[in-house]
Amino acid sequence: MDPMALVTQYNLLQNGPPEESKLATYMKRQNNASPQSSLYSALSKNYSNLDINQSPVSMKKASIPTVDFVPRNLVSSLNNPDGSSMYAKDKSQPIQAYQKNVNGTTYFYPPDTNGSNQPNGNIFDDPSGYLPMPSVESPTSSLYAQDDLRRDLLHRNALSMASPDSDRWPDLPETIEDYHDVYPLDIYGHSSKILTYSTSTYRATYSKTGEKCCLKRIHGFRLTITKYAPLIEAWKKINHANIVQLKDVFITKAFNDTSLMFIFNYHPDSESLQTRHFNSNETMNGYNDPFSSDPNAPRPYSHTKNAILRHQHSNGLLSENTLWNYAIQLSSALRVIHGSGLALRGLCLNRVLVTGHVNNRARLRINCVAITDILLNDMASSNMIGHFQQEDLTDFGKLLLALACRSLIAVHQDNLATSIDLMARSYSSDIRNIIRYLLSTQRRHITELMPMIGARFYTQLDAAQNHSDNLENELSKEMENGRLFRLLVKLGSINERPEFNLDPAWSETGDRYMLKLFRDYLFHQVTEEGRPWLDMSHIVQTLNKLDSGSSDTICLYSRDEKTILVVSYQELKHCLEQSYCEIASVAASDDHIKAE
Repeated sequence: MDPMALVTQYNLLQNGPPEESKLATYMKRQNNASPQSSLYSALSKNYSNLDINQSPVSMKKASIPTVDFVPRNLVSSLNNPDGSSMYAKDKSQPIQAYQKNVNGTTYFYPPDTNGSNQPNGNIFDDPSGYLPMPSVESPTSSLYAQDDLRRDLLHRNALSMASPDSDRWPDLPETIEDYHDVYPLDIYGHSSKILTYSTSTYRATYSKTGEKCCLKRIHGFRLTITKYAPLIEAWKKINHANIVQLKDVFITKAFNDTSLMFIFNYHPDSESLQTRHFNSNETMNGYNDPFSSDPNAPRPYSHTKNAILRHQHSNGLLSENTLWNYAIQLSSALRVIHGSGLALRGLCLNRVLVTGHVNNRARLRINCVAITDILLNDMASSNMIGHFQQEDLTDFGKLLLALACRSLIAVHQDNLATSIDLMARSYSSDIRNIIRYLLSTQRRHITELMPMIGARFYTQLDAAQNHSDNLENELSKEMENGRLFRLLVKLGSINERPEFNLDPAWSETGDRYMLKLFRDYLFHQVTEEGRPWLDMSHIVQTLNKLDSGSSDTICLYSRDEKTILVVSYQELKHCLEQSYCEIASVAASDDHIKAE
């Protein structure tokens, strides 16, 4: 064993642990701590068992008594599978855990979940907090957008710029009226069904604005839509955060037939609630048929309860915060639709798009508005609109119940009582009450949901505003990066330019030479040992002073240290602007540089 390690252990026994050590921190937290002598005697007993051939980093299985200096994360994680703590049965019962001694400091962590006697990977990389390892933040983390946000935006941009394969879709038209760059969005090119009509979905670019749009095509539509103009205009006026806005409706023959086209806003990387939260083999036309001839389909009576429980177990329950998040967003959309004298007519899981990979930040948008009104070919009167709005509230209650039970058979009429009873076991009575209200036969109104939501509305509003603040903060980073990028473009355009106006030494004389020395001061500094000195904060701070024209002065050295210049950032900015203007004026000129 290393002699220095033995000296460290001896000092620990005589003088106690260092004040900055993790062990001393946990010892200070003891309210009814045992005398230090007992701790030292326990440590002495352990040290007496040290082997001279034992490595400095030792691993052994330990029986840890319930003392306070054991990390709290360890105590909270050492629970039985049923959720009860080991201490609840017998507080005197020791916990089988593992300890690791590194340079005189002992770290405790739980055994692997599979019961093995090995730690869970490298303990220094364990995010659970068993080790007192400081989290060192990268000095450049505050200068760039978050990695997950950048990844999502790049992915969405890639989806928006994807081009179709002409061999795979040979009959795809190049343009559809004022829309070009048509790209099919249906999986494997398969069309879906709305009522009795086949449908297809495309992404295209609007020629007049360059905006990406989603085109919903209704195949073989042979009716006119002139009489629906007032209805279409009413839907087009609805611009809500939780509704996919309708942009236009027209009939086209671009597909060699008479197709009805609905134009909506395009939201890349979106999926339906049904796709996100349910298995594909469980659904049929939005819900499972309880009287299906499929022998594997759950039967509606004798097996209903077991089937719902099986779906809950296989899919996993949603958190209550997620359910309230969905309920608030959908109720907000329905409030606007009903307030405009319209009805959604057919709210189901397939018609709700969800964007975002974190449930608390997930954005819901109701899709395919106005399609049902036109395809059914019935100009509903004001009395019928009220009836359709009541159906919207019933569909809303079924949607929430299906999400709460994580089963699509839960929403059938014969299963509602059983489903609500099972749902009440996992969620609060407020969720149960709002679903019961939506599924009741009394006359309901969307505005009556607000008192039922209560203060949870402010929780979701706070989360949305915090997310907005975070996005603004990330945007400000990129804004500053763009400003500094323009400075670097100007420097790169001036420095080391091989020839300008037939003067090969243009970039090595006058103002340009000063900017060359500034470039070395900015990027090419070295330490006293001659190693490259990399400091992002130095680069950012220096560029900010250059951009603002600060009066601070800096000392510029040539590489051979024969030239020394003391200049201010204000003078450097003047040199930069003047030199770049010379290049820009020549680049914009129509006159060609005469040859020698």
